[in-house]
Amino acid sequence: MIIQQHRKFTPFNIVSVSIVGLALCLGVFLHLPDKITPILFEPAINNLIGIALGDNLRPAENVFITLLLTLLQAFFLNRIISHFNFLGKPNFLTALMYMTLVSLCAPFLVLSPPLICNFIAIWMLGKLFNIYKQNDVKGLMYDLGMIVAAGSLIYFPFMVMMILLWISLIVFRPFNWREWMTPLLGFSTIYFLLGVVYYWTGRLNDFFAIFEPLGYAFPTELSLNVYDYLVIVPIVIALLFFLVVLKDQFFKSVVHIRKAFQLLFFMVLLTLSSFYLNEHITINHFLLCAPPIAIYLAYYFTHSKSKWIYETLYLIIIASIVYFQFF
Repeated sequence: MIIQQHRKFTPFNIVSVSIVGLALCLGVFLHLPDKITPILFEPAINNLIGIALGDNLRPAENVFITLLLTLLQAFFLNRIISHFNFLGKPNFLTALMYMTLVSLCAPFLVLSPPLICNFIAIWMLGKLFNIYKQNDVKGLMYDLGMIVAAGSLIYFPFMVMMILLWISLIVFRPFNWREWMTPLLGFSTIYFLLGVVYYWTGRLNDFFAIFEPLGYAFPTELSLNVYDYLVIVPIVIALLFFLVVLKDQFFKSVVHIRKAFQLLFFMVLLTLSSFYLNEHITINHFLLCAPPIAIYLAYYFTHSKSKWIYETLYLIIIASIVYFQFF
């Protein structure tokens, strides 16, 4: 079965995850619109370079490139989780879960700023998990501040990851005010340099306009298709099973793993609460939840002992994705 196979750490599963990823986007390939106009960067970058990247891509090329990017992200995340031994044993379930989550909704399967930012989010997670046992992290936190700023230039709501940096310091480290200041300095460096470029080009007002989303009113509702709600029902059920498994395994895990799970929770929370920071709210924003939730699901499917439950649950997830793509 699928889960049992991906519990093994074998080279074949690289091919297997790729096949599953391709199968989960077949519905989009077979129902392509006449034109897809991707928006890959925020105006902060587009206004400077003056090039609309991706406009010349045909819809099939757009979806195929998205598939390749998500596969790279899946294996990148899987490598990080295996390196820190999050699941107790190396396997390919994190990659499988990530490919499943990024295929939940058809809009996820085209190029978008949140998709690009997931490379940065996964890279950040690898660095954040690494601060627990380091003696001095001021340089690392400065770099992470710059990384968050660069991500916010691609997708403005990514700016909330600055809060995640401070939360990581609370979770992993004793208080040190210098460590708290360095992410802010790194973040400010990127925007200071960007402001200088805008000033040199005589467009300082455009630079200040970058921060307009910070003044948006918080919306009381987010319009989603009813199918978007239905397709996440099996995922919610799997997360409930994850909580049951975590309850049994939590205090058996090393302290680092327990703290990392807490950090992932705050990452999901910040992502869910930051969708309003974009002028055009789309479901693509929730792609940023895919890395932490993929880790949660991989943990459940690794430690669950009832084979018929976890195999059936995953088949239901796959079936719901395929059904809503085709019908």
